[in-house]
Amino acid sequence: MKTGSVLISVFLIFSLLLLATGCTRPEAAGVPVIPAPSSTNETMVAFVKEAVAYANAHGKEAALSEFSKKNGSFFRRDLYIYAYDLNGTTIAHPVNPEKIGVNRLYEPDAMGHPFIYELRDAALNGTGFVEYYYINPVHNNSIEKKLGYVEKGGDDWWLGSGIYSGPILPAITSPATTP
Repeated sequence: MKTGSVLISVFLIFSLLLLATGCTRPEAAGVPVIPAPSSTNETMVAFVKEAVAYANAHGKEAALSEFSKKNGSFFRRDLYIYAYDLNGTTIAHPVNPEKIGVNRLYEPDAMGHPFIYELRDAALNGTGFVEYYYINPVHNNSIEKKLGYVEKGGDDWWLGSGIYSGPILPAITSPATTP
């Protein structure tokens, strides 16, 4: 009986040591862990609708100014609002303010698709979702699948937001930019 108790004690101590050192975590074994996004499709859609309502209530210029603030009311956890004119020129972006004034209509995503063009087309229909692949600066610049939701903001512009769904490629070394 004593041998059985000693073996159980050794096993328990060994197991606790493994847990304490993190050797049982999937990422320690080389298995990537994809964290669940904290925002859902529903919260993203509601967020964009809130931004459209804000623009309608405060006017386009005030809305664009607010959307471009990284510490503004339209930057929440993993969601933020971006805006473009119908030609594909960035008119508000809190993460990449250097893109404001830049035409990105035919800029490809990580898989070569013109994602701004596709987002704009969805907005021209009033609203819509577009899947694309882009760098996520929050996750070591890994390429991740992103679902964008857009709505027209007025006759000559549209706005949207997006949520990432986890890495598909290892981190890259180029500077982080997001749509």
